[in-house]
Amino acid sequence: MTSKTAKIVKLTRAKRKVVFVVYPDIVLLDLVGPLQVFSHAPDPATGLAGYDCMVVSPEGNLTETNTVVSIPTVSVSRVMGQQIHTLVVVGGDGAIAGMHDEKLVGAVSALAVGAHRVCSVCSGALVLAATGLLNERRAVTHWDDCKMLAEGFPRVRVELDPIFIKDGPIWTSAGITAGIDMALAIVSEDLGRTSALQVAKSMVAQMMRSGGQSQFSPTLGRQLRDGAGRFEALHDWVAENLHLSLPVEELAAKAGMSARNFARVYVKEMGTTPAKAVEALRVERAQDLLGTTGRSLKQIATQCGFKDEDRMRRAFLRVLSVSPSSYRQSFFDSRVSG
Repeated sequence: MTSKTAKIVKLTRAKRKVVFVVYPDIVLLDLVGPLQVFSHAPDPATGLAGYDCMVVSPEGNLTETNTVVSIPTVSVSRVMGQQIHTLVVVGGDGAIAGMHDEKLVGAVSALAVGAHRVCSVCSGALVLAATGLLNERRAVTHWDDCKMLAEGFPRVRVELDPIFIKDGPIWTSAGITAGIDMALAIVSEDLGRTSALQVAKSMVAQMMRSGGQSQFSPTLGRQLRDGAGRFEALHDWVAENLHLSLPVEELAAKAGMSARNFARVYVKEMGTTPAKAVEALRVERAQDLLGTTGRSLKQIATQCGFKDEDRMRRAFLRVLSVSPSSYRQSFFDSRVSG
């Protein structure tokens, strides 16, 4: 490497220093997922690495994770006073103790001063909230920790559903893999969408998910509500027959119930009407086709049972608050066709 090249690398990385803060009992993927994204994101202006990553802890020692792997770190004192581009507080079960650890909270507060951006992954939001940086801001964490975050820090505007939230220079993300989505979105903001897509492709990520998407997949949501699996076979059948009109009478017959009783029981157990459930399944299937095929909107609308593009557009706006064309623009993978 020539001295000129070395200088470019130094300058490029110095502008985008990413510092990950860890503590005992972090979730390993909360760290290594975003770390992988930032470590391999190319700067289109130079073709070189876009970020310089460091993993720090208050003591700078070997830090245990929730797996058999421990993480070597450097002391936070090594980066105090340096210009940090992105500060990331990692999550894990240790965050519950961490949010009461004055040394850890103080270190995060000090590192955040002057940082261009401050982030948390999963339950790392608890530690970040303890610094006061989330006060009066929208924030998200793992769904299982949202109640703790809301009750412990009432000035934080906790939201349950999004996979990540950007509120000014503060970013928070939901559980585990959502940290990868947040990191990709940050790369897209810093270095451009092409760089983010290159990283997503190298990580075999299916697509770049926007922060507005739910941390609950539609399928998982149905399974959670239908704990006994009473309507599982019906949902599978509907998913295979979306091209049909699927009136409530037909659904009831498939479930072996009268239409009136079926509608009543379905709403009670699933928390939505059969018609809205079918619409959600149609939208879910259309999302998949919009992101993974080059079929026209008309073809997809017909295949998913919307009859025409306008009905599909209205359904998307109701369910996702985005049009089918806008969804495709954000999530279409140009590597596929058909």
